[in-house]
Amino acid sequence: MNIANQLPNAIDDLLDKKYTADKTLNEAVRIVGETLGTDRCFLYVRQPDQERGRIAFIWRKDGQIDKLFQPDWGDDTTDLPQRDPLIRAGLNMEPSRYVDDIKAAGPGVLNEEFEHKTFGHRALVHAHIQKDGQLWGILQPCLFEQTHHWTDNEKTGMEAILPKLQPAIAEFVG
Repeated sequence: MNIANQLPNAIDDLLDKKYTADKTLNEAVRIVGETLGTDRCFLYVRQPDQERGRIAFIWRKDGQIDKLFQPDWGDDTTDLPQRDPLIRAGLNMEPSRYVDDIKAAGPGVLNEEFEHKTFGHRALVHAHIQKDGQLWGILQPCLFEQTHHWTDNEKTGMEAILPKLQPAIAEFVG
């Protein structure tokens, strides 16, 4: 499967429908989760000017998987970056992280205990949606029971869609 083309094309088709930001982002999370064959995909959206965010959109392959929905906004620049190197990377405008196995990633990449306790996944993408020196969101497809080697094909597809989602996030959090 050529995800490098399939994923951006599916997001372009979605954006062409001119849905509300809410519906667009909800559908984008579903498309990413299904296209990558993951167990769950969520989108953490941010209000960069207020330094806060929340998990607002979630797709789950199975209803037994934790939703992780966060109805309330929370500060994400106080103690969270000290506990979570992945969000720190996003806030520092570093590239997205593709983690094949949280148990093998090491403390320079992530806090294994925090990831396991908070999210429960085994492999994940921590895709940073950034614009003009600000983190607007984190798109996170993941798998629970198995490791996964993220291929160049998957990475190319993911990276291609991130800037396409930023305008809908800006409208949603606006």
